[in-house]
Amino acid sequence: MRTILFGIFTILAGFIAQQFLPWWAIVAVAGVLSFIFDLKTGVSFWAGFAAAALLWGGYAGYLNMVNEGLLSARVGKLLGDMPGFVLIVITAVVGGIFGGLGALLGSLGRRLV
Repeated sequence: MRTILFGIFTILAGFIAQQFLPWWAIVAVAGVLSFIFDLKTGVSFWAGFAAAALLWGGYAGYLNMVNEGLLSARVGKLLGDMPGFVLIVITAVVGGIFGGLGALLGSLGRRLV
């Protein structure tokens, strides 16, 4: 139950934080929430990965839908004729890695205290 609540709070707080802060705000949000929720290290990484990947992938998909895929199609052509969907998946994975590492850092920091 704590893991699901951690994921929900990470998505909500990450969305709010990234409206005002730089791209790496998801690392800080996931780290602080993992510290507060006191998750085990493996669980915290995968929960942070899933939450951040859903947040970044969902937002990238939303932006792609709003502009009818024009930007992702042009960037995809620059990167070797990649379809726009692949760019969204790459964005989700990169966001997930950052969120997972932030959550892992928070969990390991909790072990030090």
